Amino acid sequence: MPADLTILDTWFDRAGVRKDARLVVDEGEIATKKFFPDHVVPHLCHPLVTARSDTVRRYLAAQHLYQWLRFTERFEVEVVLRTVQVIADGVSGVDLNKRMRRYAMKICVDEQYHALYSVDVADQVENLSGIAALPFDFGPHLRHIDGVAEANQGYTKLVKLLQVIVFETLITSLLQDVPRDEDLIGVVRDTVRDHAADEVYHHAYFAQVFKELWTQLDPPDKRAVARLLPEVIVRSLRPATRSAELALGAVGFTPAQVDAVVAESYAADSVMDGIRFAARRTIGLFRKCGVFEVPGAREAFIAAGFADPGGGGVAALDGIDDIRAAIQGLR
Repeated sequence: MPADLTILDTWFDRAGVRKDARLVVDEGEIATKKFFPDHVVPHLCHPLVTARSDTVRRYLAAQHLYQWLRFTERFEVEVVLRTVQVIADGVSGVDLNKRMRRYAMKICVDEQYHALYSVDVADQVENLSGIAALPFDFGPHLRHIDGVAEANQGYTKLVKLLQVIVFETLITSLLQDVPRDEDLIGVVRDTVRDHAADEVYHHAYFAQVFKELWTQLDPPDKRAVARLLPEVIVRSLRPATRSAELALGAVGFTPAQVDAVVAESYAADSVMDGIRFAARRTIGLFRKCGVFEVPGAREAFIAAGFADPGGGGVAALDGIDDIRAAIQGLR
């Protein structure tokens, strides 16, 4: 058992669900601070959007906050929990000892709590701001990310496990930037900060799960995993734009303008840049485990848009302190 993972033995005292107070919106901040930072929401920076009134831009920022909170809730419940529970039950396809399975049960509680406080914060902001949330449908995105599993029926369970390993070992700019942005309403900063505090330990856990998985796979399955991983990463991280389209339409942009704003804000090259940035530590983990020693692995990643992942690049994170520092943007 890696020494860092024993920190999960203190879960009953350390986990957010065990020790943190309810996240509550400060009414005084609703009218004076931002809902979400513009620079992490591509369409908020588009010239057609920046030319509109403060009221319109504030509405769009609120809608993005609602979308992000509801996405977090649904992703935790429909993607992460379904896999972490089978790990806890010992039927994930990876042979893990009892202690690792009990850690998975603790992570199930963490993720359900993240889902709960995401919708709770969304409800509070909606009630206090008077900005009604537009409908949110996670179904299309779930079908999109599950497309890899659907196209590889012999590896359905394994692909769903890889989805969670990928997502739980990412380090996004949002985790780094939002908690330090004093222009935002405090509850948004606190929501991301509290989530990130738990994700430090989840990152370490799922890095270990991948190491265990990789050592247990036979050569044909290693080749299959190496081939599937690039698409799993890209599909997991490609932004869903339907909520942005609905919000832009709701404030009076024409269908042609909506199409232009979304196409230009979420251009393929810039989206792929963001995916490479968020996945750099995950790819470092794969490199450390030997994924790119499998014939065809490097080529599959390069074809998907990752520049020579088997060469240099950002290293995997080896310890809790390193993971915490990276998530806090200190390294």
